[in-house]
Amino acid sequence: MRILVASHTYIVDINREKFKILAHLKPDIEVTVIVPRRWKPGGVHNKIIETQFSQEGSFQVVPISNFSQNNQGLLTFGTDVIELLQKNRPQIIQVEQGSKSLAFAQLILLNKLLKLQAKNILFTWWNLPYQLKWPVSVLENYNLNHTDGIIAGNLDGAEILRERGYQGALKVMPQLGVDETLFRCTGKDADLCRKFGIEPTDFVVGFVGRFVEEKGLLTLAEALGGLKESSWKWLLVGQGKLRSHLEQKCIEWGISDHIVWVESVSHEEIPPYINLMNCLVLPSQTSYKFKTLTTVGWKEQFGHVLIEAMACKIPVIGSDCGEIPHVIGDAGLIFPEGNAGILRDCLRQLMERRELGVDLGDRGYHRAMSNYTNQALAEQLWEFYKELL
Repeated sequence: MRILVASHTYIVDINREKFKILAHLKPDIEVTVIVPRRWKPGGVHNKIIETQFSQEGSFQVVPISNFSQNNQGLLTFGTDVIELLQKNRPQIIQVEQGSKSLAFAQLILLNKLLKLQAKNILFTWWNLPYQLKWPVSVLENYNLNHTDGIIAGNLDGAEILRERGYQGALKVMPQLGVDETLFRCTGKDADLCRKFGIEPTDFVVGFVGRFVEEKGLLTLAEALGGLKESSWKWLLVGQGKLRSHLEQKCIEWGISDHIVWVESVSHEEIPPYINLMNCLVLPSQTSYKFKTLTTVGWKEQFGHVLIEAMACKIPVIGSDCGEIPHVIGDAGLIFPEGNAGILRDCLRQLMERRELGVDLGDRGYHRAMSNYTNQALAEQLWEFYKELL
């Protein structure tokens, strides 16, 4: 089976692991990932990345000239993609830029003009209802009408596409898996404990991610404010514009001496920090403050840090925002988003019943290993492709 995948996501090598594994599942599988030759992610990585060609057996990454260097919806590829398609003649063409992307429309059209007869597949994360105006509505209709299969990163995204009239094959699975060789249970690093003043009796509540309002950090701070009688530390790994306001609120609620701030570290350096935690909390909250040309609002699309903590056997607590409850299943505790009181009760349960934390940690580990490793995702993809062909 010859598979071609197009996405800016795979300019980062660590994100490609699922497809590397897929390429080696069977002797006759070939996977080509095409990525923009030049891309500017923005945010903390606010510099242009120039991707290099790479090949490992039947897996290869091919940079293609591109128009738009930082907008997912406007991304399109140069004429060199035609030569690649003619040479590889893929049976599967998967574009991971959403249902309204120009890149997907471009590859649908090239598939037809070159008479490849490949199956067109799109991937989307979007999980809030939306209304479209011309010409974007025409673009999405074209894409959906020529789609053979959709992979949605969450259940809400799948339901929205059904509501918008798509009746074809549909699979729900995340875009990226967890690397179980990197994220694994190692116990607390003694040097880090000394560095941050974490005592053996401290219950460490963890958060990893962006310090922004929609991640629910103020709700978590309020919940912890009612637990001052307990011995705990709050380990925050990340950065963001909410930090100064959060620091002020922690002073106001009398918990600032419990806080350990860690500036953003690389993805490969995260596991020792997760292993310091007695639980990881993802208290995300739906927000409608965001607005683009085609969409309004944000809610948690997956919560990748959850499966990283689960792989480390760290119990997790999550709000009921977006995909979080479906990721956690019965392997953690769930509270209504924005409800500091119930979140406080969840934290108290884990602080007072250490055996509950061990049980949830074990459940989370088995759930992550069964459903969310790159190996598991590669096998799910393979089964989906076979259904389409």
